[in-house]
Formats: sequence, structure tokens, C-alpha cells
Amino acid sequence: MRSCLLLLMALLLASCASQHKAKDLDTRVDMAAPVRGDSVVGVKDGDMVYQRKVSMSEELRRLELDVYDLEAKVMGGPRYLDNRGLYGVLRDCRVQMGDTNNNGDGKIRWTEAREYVTAEDDFTAMGVEDKKKIIGVSEEFLKDRLTRFRGYKSILEKRQDEYETKVKMCQLDLAAQKKKSKSAQDSE
Repeated sequence: MRSCLLLLMALLLASCASQHKAKDLDTRVDMAAPVRGDSVVGVKDGDMVYQRKVSMSEELRRLELDVYDLEAKVMGGPRYLDNRGLYGVLRDCRVQMGDTNNNGDGKIRWTEAREYVTAEDDFTAMGVEDKKKIIGVSEEFLKDRLTRFRGYKSILEKRQDEYETKVKMCQLDLAAQKKKSKSAQDSE
């Protein structure tokens, strides 16, 4: 009974250990042969392995840049130096659809609200550092930030496909509407 209780407590304590604690990793690979700059093939513990080793700061930087670039391409707007993005292209196309010069009804077509995916970073604490500088600090576990940005990237890739399709459909409708208008003018 007592050993079961001790075993249960050990399991409980192990489950309480933070998943965010830094771990020492053994990255030694015997007979390593490079595949790319950050990866090798070789032997580890008698098994043939492929190992990719990256600096996590570089991985996070690359992921963040990919996400912000993708959001600028998809959403555009004031957050991205007034880049139109696919959202702006769609909005402009829908405005042209309603334009009476294009055989429209003079009404602007509905366009959904621009909703950014990424959150603005906010400071969790503000204060004075070393009695010299006023600073703001935000902290987040690295693993959580990587997971969050991978989620942003997935959402933005879906939105990119969606907006590319909507833009193409609008452009086709606008071209057909202009052709119909031209045909009507030619027959007069």
C-alpha cells in the first residue's frame, strides 16, 4: 500500500514538472554526413538517423517573418503600410462591380470586415531597468509562442486560398458584367 502511494506521488510530481524547462540534449551523431546546412545523416545509438538542428531564436524569427509577410499579403491595411493585400483587391473589385460605368447598380457590394489574425504584442509589465531605462516587458513560453505562430500561419494560408478564390470570382464576374455592358452599348 505504502509503495503504491509513493509511486502515485512520484507520478503526480513528474506530471507537475513544467514542459517549458530547458533540457540537455545529446546531439552527437557518429559518421555524420551533411544533408543541408542544418541537418545530417549518421548513426546514433546504433540506429541510422536524420537529424536537423536549428537555433530556436532563428526558427522563431523565421516563423514570425513568414506569418507577418503572409498576413500583409492577405490582409494588407494600415498595419502593413497601407498595402492593399488580397482583402483590398477584393474590396476594390466589389466596388467596381457596383460602379454604373461597369453596368453596376450604383451600390457597393458587401465586403466582410478586415480581421487581422495576429494579435498586437502587449506588455505584461512596465517599469525601470537598472535605474536607467523605462522599459516594457512581455514574456511567453517559447513552445507556446511557436505553437501560436504555427496556428496563425495555418489560418492565414487558408485565408489566402479563400481570398484568392474570391478575388478571381469577382474579377470574372466584373469582366462578364463589363462585356454585357459593352454588348448592350454596341447594340444601341
